[in-house]
Amino acid sequence: MKKPPVVTPDEEVDVVGHVFGAPLVVKGRTWLPLTQAGVWAYLAKRSDKPGRSWLTRLAVGFLKMAAMLGSEWLHNLAHAASARLVGKPMDALRVTWGMPLVVYYEPDDPSVTPEQHIARSLGGPLLNAGLLIPLACLRSTTAPGSAAREVCDFTLGTNVFIGSVGLLPIPYFDGGPILKWSLVRRGHSTAAAEETVRKANRVLGAVLSLAGVLALLKRKFLIAWFLGFLGTVAAAIGFGLIEE
Repeated sequence: MKKPPVVTPDEEVDVVGHVFGAPLVVKGRTWLPLTQAGVWAYLAKRSDKPGRSWLTRLAVGFLKMAAMLGSEWLHNLAHAASARLVGKPMDALRVTWGMPLVVYYEPDDPSVTPEQHIARSLGGPLLNAGLLIPLACLRSTTAPGSAAREVCDFTLGTNVFIGSVGLLPIPYFDGGPILKWSLVRRGHSTAAAEETVRKANRVLGAVLSLAGVLALLKRKFLIAWFLGFLGTVAAAIGFGLIEE
């Protein structure tokens, strides 16, 4: 079984703690929160509005950054919690440039049942879905057009985005393992389930690429780039250019 490139059992890493039974690890200085710094700068720039001071832009950018990357952290911590809950903790949670990476040495570990695989994958999307109601309630307390409403809208959109994109049937996302192990649970062989996932990614790649072209025509360049990237990854998996 090919090991994930982010950490292997014999790789030298520093254990800085444990999260739901999984070691929290770093390697060298790659834990530095460069992702947070870069995203903060970008979102502060994007938060410019007429009459808004640079200090307010920095504050709004910081809150948006905390909401975006904090939601991603919570998503991964929920995966760790669900893995612990079903008795199959993840092998490691690695911090790289301030962000978490889930590590399983053997994604097809035969000691993990299909139900456990599915439960571990569902933890993150369920957390993002569960945040929507309290976030919507918080949003209702803010004034229209205010910086607080802007941050709440951004946070709601972020959790909808992370949860929904995570459920795409791409093997490296949550949806890929959910689809694969759901098929195995229904009696399909692992090889047959993986082939179905590849077929689904061929279709998904075409759909996402088309959506990216439409976004490009509407001059939504960031969205177009992201959809194009996802479409390329899905197509590469679907046609066997990237191993699952």
